[in-house]
Amino acid sequence: MNWLKRVAEIGVVAGFLALPATLQALDLSGYEIVDLSHAFDEQTLYWPTSASRFELHPLARGHTEAGYFYTANSFCTPEHGGTHLDAPIHFAAGKHTTEQIPLAKLIGPAVVFDVSLSAARDADYQLRVEDVRAFEATHGRIPAGSIVLLRTGWSRFWPDARRYLGDDTPGDASKLHFPGYGPEATRLLVAERGVSALGVDTASIDAGQSKDFMAHRIAMAANVPGFENLTNLERLPATGAIVIALPMKIKGGSGGPLRAVALIESRE
Repeated sequence: MNWLKRVAEIGVVAGFLALPATLQALDLSGYEIVDLSHAFDEQTLYWPTSASRFELHPLARGHTEAGYFYTANSFCTPEHGGTHLDAPIHFAAGKHTTEQIPLAKLIGPAVVFDVSLSAARDADYQLRVEDVRAFEATHGRIPAGSIVLLRTGWSRFWPDARRYLGDDTPGDASKLHFPGYGPEATRLLVAERGVSALGVDTASIDAGQSKDFMAHRIAMAANVPGFENLTNLERLPATGAIVIALPMKIKGGSGGPLRAVALIESRE
């Protein structure tokens, strides 16, 4: 696969899986590294029905009797909140749990659909088959193994729950309004293009008004994970970036906090 060759060239594979006798520094000077994750803190957004939120509890902070400085905390968070992974088991019985997802599905070439103008006109906009066809008419057929990212522009509202989710009624998820993937476009990407993962800069790969969560059900029945609450997608080109999206490795998990980054080759 061409994208694996590119990753090897920057050292992610060559530098760590085939170490030379004399270790060489990993040179990323020719790449822009874009952080695609929101930080976790007391403002982190969760689904309205979530029973808890992110909590950080100090265990130690200060100078010890031995004279050195030491800090440690404990934290608690639901799996599904902030920038996070949806493992296929989240919506498909018997499919991959978090730790079972192959790394090849979490590292790969990015394909970025920009529907921000359509979403600005319609908060309930869903990616359509026509959008995929139009993208391919310009950029070529989406390669198998791609990580598809849907840029809606919604990350600019983070962490304002009312604007980001469309409603901030505690415990009520029936009034949400934000864009997502339409079922038919999801089916095309998963079944016909063989993409590895679907990501979005909103709270769900399904649009906020979805009641049947078909994008989740279609993708995850095919063992395709989701990345939700991404950010900085406006900094990525339509094609050409490499995404590395590594979740907390929770055994038996249905998801978990996600640190995702993109590598963009400099054009200078």
